[in-house]
Amino acid sequence: MVKTIQTKKAPAAIGAYSQAVEKGNLLFISGQLPINPETNEMSESIVEQAEQSLRNIQAILSASDMTLEHVVKNTIFVTSLEQAAAVNEVYAKFFRETQPARAMVGVKELPKNASIEIESIAMR
Repeated sequence: MVKTIQTKKAPAAIGAYSQAVEKGNLLFISGQLPINPETNEMSESIVEQAEQSLRNIQAILSASDMTLEHVVKNTIFVTSLEQAAAVNEVYAKFFRETQPARAMVGVKELPKNASIEIESIAMR
């Protein structure tokens, strides 16, 4: 059975998808844009955007009684790979103890003109 995860502490899905779904011991978190769920706004700074996307992931993990330590894989989409160093600095602050598998992909554009989107897979 697949369980849908929803929390108001992360932005609502902007399409026909769930914030996350849980199946067995796996949690699949949809790509998180850097939208602040309280203001529905996005910063222009890539550092602040990366932080917000990761805070959104933390909120979804928490709604499923998990933490960042449960994350086994992240995929980061950025509109400029020139921003990789700044993203890596933010990322390292969130994933200090554990270092999940990861990919960073340069893309032409993202929804709502975001500079970053991050999706995650977590496991109990």
